Amino acid sequence: MRIILVVLTAACLAAVSPAEAKDENRDSVVKIHATHRLPDFVRPWTKATARKSAGSGVIIDGKRIITNAHVVQYASQIFVQPNQSTDKLPAKVEAIALEVDLALLKLEDESFFERRRALPLADGLPDIKDTVNVYGYPIGGEQLSVTEGIVSRIEYSHFYYGSAGLRIQVDAALNPGNSGGPAVADGKIAGLVFSKMLQAENIGYLIAVEEINAFLEDVKDGTYHGKPRMFDELQSTQNEALRAKLALDKDGGGVMVTDPYSDDETYPLRAWDVITHIGPHAIDSQGNVQLKEDLRLGFHYWIPKLVENGTIPLTVARDKKSLEVRLPVSVDADRLLPFLKGKYPRYFIFGPMLFTAATQDLAVRLGGAPQTYLRATNSPLITRQFDHKAFEDEELVVLGARLFPHRISKGYGNATFAVVTHVGEVPIRNLRHLVETLRDAKDEFIVLKIAGKYETLVFRRRELIDSTEEILDNEGIRRQYSDDLREVWKK
Repeated sequence: MRIILVVLTAACLAAVSPAEAKDENRDSVVKIHATHRLPDFVRPWTKATARKSAGSGVIIDGKRIITNAHVVQYASQIFVQPNQSTDKLPAKVEAIALEVDLALLKLEDESFFERRRALPLADGLPDIKDTVNVYGYPIGGEQLSVTEGIVSRIEYSHFYYGSAGLRIQVDAALNPGNSGGPAVADGKIAGLVFSKMLQAENIGYLIAVEEINAFLEDVKDGTYHGKPRMFDELQSTQNEALRAKLALDKDGGGVMVTDPYSDDETYPLRAWDVITHIGPHAIDSQGNVQLKEDLRLGFHYWIPKLVENGTIPLTVARDKKSLEVRLPVSVDADRLLPFLKGKYPRYFIFGPMLFTAATQDLAVRLGGAPQTYLRATNSPLITRQFDHKAFEDEELVVLGARLFPHRISKGYGNATFAVVTHVGEVPIRNLRHLVETLRDAKDEFIVLKIAGKYETLVFRRRELIDSTEEILDNEGIRRQYSDDLREVWKK
């Protein structure tokens, strides 16, 4: 069964009783109004039409408000509305971690915090069956909502952009608008709401307080650096035939390496290796470690805690021998198509051509018919979507959704998001290199070779230069290039 989780940017309905009106936690919870300007991949020189959303947040120590990253990502305006107030106070993002869906907000007028107390963070994980109260601002009403739920499961699970973290499942009613609201147990924040399951009633998820504390520690300098991870492909060792081939003991644990992250001979892992321990912690055949008597978590939980000088200690079974190795880990995989992570697409316009750097965000947006078409043309945007870089600064450079209409593009079809491989005989390494190559070209003709089943594009160099300003003016485009390419083109 395909399981879908949805982020919650608006919440749950509940009546307010006289007893709840005296709840001291209520004034620590705020409603967040955000105006978002998402990237526009067809028109990367601008931003998508503004759209508004609402979420929740909670005051924590240090005159700060914590919420979900998705509540304020790409926000051009943010306002914080206190409980039982119509005021909307301007705020800005102080730090954001898209991978773990957390963000810190600061208010322009910090006198607000003199009248509202910060909610403390819990000292550790709740226990299964513990009761939590979830606070937030739901769609369908303006008042603060409070619902009660039971902790039913704790997992170390996938979050966003390949990251993972501690996730608490609760049975409280959660709806759009609860995002960023606190789940409180014994007067302390046990977690922050961030998603729910679409196919089930009253199954929601919290970002555990341990992840919140790690985020707050990471962003003390104002920048989120991220959690180190390993990127090797693994599988369980539960199958009896597989265990026999690996010569594993009947009751032994461990997970098998199917595809090491690197094939360099110095890399410590090999295909068919079985990772049996991370540090002193034994790994079972499903990849879990015992955290406490009634809690087992994925062994990746220990990676950020055991990393030292960029490596973690592992015990590996290989050819019936046990080996101690130090595995290098990092925050990001060296992927050919990166995620934008809150940034906007880079671009360059030359004559009727728009060039941009390929990203995972673009590839994901090209669902349905566009993706089928690109697959049929054998486009690297699809065939290499999850590849590692072939060299350090490799980037796929793609044409835009269309050629701008102009007489010099007569006869050419729209090579929609097609990958440019060469300018003349020069292989293109990345978007910057393409701009440099076009800038330094001296030949009468500019020839662009396209990957896959596309026609070759040939233009007169002088006509490309002369038509650029005309096209920019006709299309209402202010700048020929994104900020990072200004100095490259003008050099």
